[in-house]
Amino acid sequence: MFFADVKLDPSITYLPGSVALQQMVNGIGGWALIGALVALVLGAGLWALGSHTQNMHQSAAGRRAVLTSLVAAVLIGAAPELINFFFKTGLSVH
Repeated sequence: MFFADVKLDPSITYLPGSVALQQMVNGIGGWALIGALVALVLGAGLWALGSHTQNMHQSAAGRRAVLTSLVAAVLIGAAPELINFFFKTGLSVH
């Protein structure tokens, strides 16, 4: 039994509403970056306050919030390239 070869050529121009969907994704990405910024500022404040009052639990929570928000910002920025890399890697599988 022979099967037809299937092909995949993803493009946002093939469906109606693609421009609006791309704008929504860009907006969500912007909101996510703002959320990471807010988490960074709050975490830094918590870290500073915890260090100043010698509250190690509060200081550690602030440090964790700062590091988490920085990792989130890196992932948000790298998301398109990561998705494209893994998609292209998948296309190279024979």
